[in-house]
Amino acid sequence: MSAKSVIAALDTDKYDVVTIGITKTGRWIVGDVAAALESGREVDVQRATLLPSPETSALMRFDETAEQANLADVVELDVVFPVLHGPYGEDGTVQGLLELADLPYVGAGVVGSAVGMDKAIFKAVMQAHELPVLPWRLIIASQWRQHRTEMLDQMEQVLTYPMFVKPANLGSSVGISKVNNREELADGLDQAAQHDRRLVVEQGVVARELEVAVMGNDEPIASVVGEIRPRRDFYDYVAKYVSDDSELIIPADLSAEQRNAVRSMALQVFKAIDCAGLGRVDFLLDKTNEQIYVNELNTIPGFTRISMYPKLWQASGLDYPELLDRLIALARERHAIKRKLKTSYEVERA
Repeated sequence: MSAKSVIAALDTDKYDVVTIGITKTGRWIVGDVAAALESGREVDVQRATLLPSPETSALMRFDETAEQANLADVVELDVVFPVLHGPYGEDGTVQGLLELADLPYVGAGVVGSAVGMDKAIFKAVMQAHELPVLPWRLIIASQWRQHRTEMLDQMEQVLTYPMFVKPANLGSSVGISKVNNREELADGLDQAAQHDRRLVVEQGVVARELEVAVMGNDEPIASVVGEIRPRRDFYDYVAKYVSDDSELIIPADLSAEQRNAVRSMALQVFKAIDCAGLGRVDFLLDKTNEQIYVNELNTIPGFTRISMYPKLWQASGLDYPELLDRLIALARERHAIKRKLKTSYEVERA
C-alpha cells in the first residue's frame, strides 16, 4: 500500500519507474508486481535479482529453462526507492546489498537502518546521548523459555503495569502487546518470542503520541509536530495501515516551548543513529507530568494515504510529489559524496 502510493505520486515526466517486488519467501520479481504481491500468486511476473557488484547497476531477470537459469538485463537503475517495512528491508539488509551494488538509494544506510530497527540498541544509543526514554528491559527469548517465573518476577520488580512487550527487531507494531497483569505479560512475551530472539519490555505511561517527520542528510530539517489519537488501545498495525479511525492532529496542540523541544529532540535522535534521507521520530508526552520521551525512529515510515510522514510535510508546506523529489535528490547527493571517499589503502614501499 505504501509503495503504490509512492508510485502514483512520482512524476512520470521525470522518472521511468520500474517496480520491483519481494515476495514473502524473498524472491525478487518484476512485472505486474502489485497484483502478484496482493494475491500471493506469481502470475504475470518474472524472477529478478540485483547483483552485489559495482560492475553493473542493471536489474537482472532470470530466464529459466529446464537445463539452466540465465541472467538477462531488465534495465539499468539510477536510484532505488525502498518502501519496505520490517525485517529484510528496513533493517539494513537490502541497504547492504545496494551498497555492494554501488547504487544510490533513498533513506538511511546500513547502520542507521539497523539501529533504528533494533528497539533495544536504539534505546541504548538514546541513553548514551542523554535523550530520555522510558524504563525498559531486554529479555532473550531462550532465557524466557527456560526461566519464566524468574523473568516475570524481575519485570514486576523493576516495572509497573501497564507494560508494553515488543520484539526487538520488527516493524509496524507487529508482535507488540500492551499488558496489564502477570498473565498478560507471559502471553505477550510468548507472542513476541514468535517473531524475534530478543524481546523488549517497556514501562507503559498514559501519554499523548507525538510524531515529527525529519528529512535530510548531514543537515536535516524537522516538520511541524503531529499527534495521533488512536481509537484502538494503542497505535497498532491495523490503526497504521488498515483502519481510518485514528485521529491525526496536525499541528499538535502544544505550547511553543513543547513544539520547539520536540522538534529539536527529533533532529538529535536522527543524527544520533546516523540516519539519512528520511525518518519519522515518535515521542510520548506523559499526561501526568508533561515529560517527553523518545519512543522510536522509523527509517522507512508508512507512505499510505493515512500515513503521518507525508501529511506532516504537507502541513509544513511540502506536497507529496515535491517530497519524493527531495528524497531522491538526497539519495543521489549522499551517494555522490560516498563515491569520493577512499575505500582502499596502498602501502608505499621503499
